[in-house]
Amino acid sequence: MTNYSQLSRLDLNLLISLDALITERSVTRAAERLHLSQPALSASLGRLRSHFGDPILARRGNAYELTPFALRLAEHTTTALEAARRVFESQATWEPAESEREFLIYGSDYGFSTIGRAVSELAAERAPGVRFRFMLHNPLVVEDAANRLRSVDGMVIPHGFLNGLPYQDLWRDGWVAVVSASNDAVGTDITMENIAELPWVMTYQSRSAFTSAQRQIQQLGIEPRVDVVVESFLSLPHFVAGTQRIGLIQSALAPFALQLDGVRVLPLPFDATPLVNALWWHPVHDRDSEHEWMRGLFKEAADVVAASAAKGGR
Repeated sequence: MTNYSQLSRLDLNLLISLDALITERSVTRAAERLHLSQPALSASLGRLRSHFGDPILARRGNAYELTPFALRLAEHTTTALEAARRVFESQATWEPAESEREFLIYGSDYGFSTIGRAVSELAAERAPGVRFRFMLHNPLVVEDAANRLRSVDGMVIPHGFLNGLPYQDLWRDGWVAVVSASNDAVGTDITMENIAELPWVMTYQSRSAFTSAQRQIQQLGIEPRVDVVVESFLSLPHFVAGTQRIGLIQSALAPFALQLDGVRVLPLPFDATPLVNALWWHPVHDRDSEHEWMRGLFKEAADVVAASAAKGGR
């Protein structure tokens, strides 16, 4: 039996503060997330510590870490908060055309300029009040995806980085090389010698942030000489133009790259493993009818992107 008397004495706003603190693992960032002052959120943390008899956040050097107890709370906190949100935002009959829901999606500029663009166009036609907030991920977000995805609606990222989460395959893509039109070291085709000898522009470059083609080059026994690392696929051609550098981008971005004067897009001299792009989400969203509608929109948009890629881009 539910203890309604005990529940009625709780300040359920503390649940929102707790979720932000667990997600951000920082009083400062959690306060910014909730648009509160730091002293106000510190006061909420004090009340939470008193209620649970646990610090929640413990200092380790110059940073804070979640206590083991807080880590155990994480799953329950997000589930409870999402359930409460669904209760108070639910309508007897949800009509997309009348909704003002905002969906939060992590991804890269590659994902946003392809599937994100197509999703936003479909949503504008069918549900003009619905908004999408596309947020750039980074290596920390990807490494902490199981936690981060509790408080957003999804992440667009290829297979190979996440596991143990629900996903929906979207579309397949390949890789191409970008070189400067003035790069006389590269002829009509790029060679393995070019790949081994010329400098590179890489997108991301860490233990958990890499591209499958980049990893494949290393598996072929070549360690690329990296001049520049940039966390943006769309800006990569700007770091190639007028230089001897080589860069890798997804085939769907070739039309964007060719809009920049002074670059060429060439096929790779090896069979690059194709990308399988997917939408990932936290299980808490599985039975959310609005989230199901969004997933259907992504699936339909993926067909648009695949068809566009087959025709050589828009």
